[in-house]
Amino acid sequence: MEEVNEKIFKIIKEDNFTKFLGIRCLEIRKGYAKYSMVVNKNMINFHNVAHGGVIFSLADVAFAAASNSEGIRSLALVVEICYRKPVHEGEEIIAEAVEESGGKRTAVYKIKVYNKDGEIIALCQATVYRTGENIITD
Repeated sequence: MEEVNEKIFKIIKEDNFTKFLGIRCLEIRKGYAKYSMVVNKNMINFHNVAHGGVIFSLADVAFAAASNSEGIRSLALVVEICYRKPVHEGEEIIAEAVEESGGKRTAVYKIKVYNKDGEIIALCQATVYRTGENIITD
């Protein structure tokens, strides 16, 4: 996979929501992204496990980075998630997003969320709409 343009990489890495959740970028290439986060006490629900929205957010951040990595503004159309295993406070989870198929206007991505032992936490499939607009406008 090809490297991502430095300006695009910076735009993706500087996302405010990603920073707010403490999500770290591990790798971005064209059509691929890998991110991680540590679940903190503010992310735990009344079942004493990570809220599903936290896990979804990590997957969505990886999906957004992978789908926008070529510099074309891409917006989620559909994201489906299947939760497989609970996550507890203090656990690190990792999300990897990979483009499975892509065309001029849409593309499909697979996103896998797992823990440090490689156990699957959640599996996602997502479809993106490519607007045709460049992310970098200068």
